[in-house]
Amino acid sequence: MKSFLKYWLPLLIWIGVIFVGSTSVMSVPHTSRYIIPVLLWLKPGMTPETIWVIIVFIRKCVHVIEYAVLALLLWRALRSLPILRTKMLMVFGAVLLGCAMLAASDEFHQVFVKSRTPAVRDVLLDITGAVLGLLIGLSFARRHPKKLRAITHNQVVDARL
Repeated sequence: MKSFLKYWLPLLIWIGVIFVGSTSVMSVPHTSRYIIPVLLWLKPGMTPETIWVIIVFIRKCVHVIEYAVLALLLWRALRSLPILRTKMLMVFGAVLLGCAMLAASDEFHQVFVKSRTPAVRDVLLDITGAVLGLLIGLSFARRHPKKLRAITHNQVVDARL
């Protein structure tokens, strides 16, 4: 149970956050109510075209960030399983596939939300974010290879006893 709370619950909560993000709550009409006043406060007299470009840019960056976080959380959860701890390539592929499937299902979900528009390019942005998250996770994993080898070695020794 402790392992579930530590590794899997944050992942499930983040998937819930992504799901809420694909509802009408986070659609352009709702989020622009907050973004436009901030932009106009930062630079009064900004043209509507400039505001629109910034809103689109922010929304696309959010796609990348939310799936980078998802990939990190899924990677962390899968690596908590002893059988997958040393199979870096298998975990990498499983995380990428899982993130791609969630991205596609997220865009499919938007078909049923009137204020949202599904787009294949958003799935590609999500996958890009997942790859970015995996590269970040991989860079941290490479920093502590001795710790990983020691844990794996201890498990092998314990299994032999």
